[in-house]
Amino acid sequence: MPEHTGLCYPESGVTAPIPNQSRDAAMSDGIEEPNDELPADQGLLSLIYSLVYCSRASPDIDDAAVANIIRAAQRDNPRQGITGLLVFGSGIFFQWLEGPRERVTALMGRLRNDTRHNSIVQLSDSEEVRERLFPDWDMELVDSDDIRAVLEDALSTAEDPSHVRTLQTLIKELDDGGFASLERA
Repeated sequence: MPEHTGLCYPESGVTAPIPNQSRDAAMSDGIEEPNDELPADQGLLSLIYSLVYCSRASPDIDDAAVANIIRAAQRDNPRQGITGLLVFGSGIFFQWLEGPRERVTALMGRLRNDTRHNSIVQLSDSEEVRERLFPDWDMELVDSDDIRAVLEDALSTAEDPSHVRTLQTLIKELDDGGFASLERA
């Protein structure tokens, strides 16, 4: 099973990080995170747990809801040592999360209970000593039309052989239409 690192948000048009807001202004998701900040060991080889999933968005998810999700992730993920990629398109979330195993699995537990997600499918998980694929992204929202460019960019800088294989597999699945079955009919 290939490794993946993103989450999908459809037709949002948002392709750049949303600037962080004050904690009070960004508390739209209602999830309070522990305050023990973990650095995101940028550029260093360390034990990294990666988890990739996709889910169908609840019908009420719109651009404003996606923007709130990104703001909350950009606020909370640095404290948790979590980085990743979120893609949204055709009513599907696709997300790659990476960081300390206990922090990523705790976040995944919260996502499984989040009513904004339906039919969560965990596509892969792994834990290994390596560099992060997205070291500078607390959580980056990528338009579904731009996912190929993001994957190719990550591939061009990946040094870890398993990352290279994973990114090549994702690009091949994208080219072969392997994710087409995730789209709403």
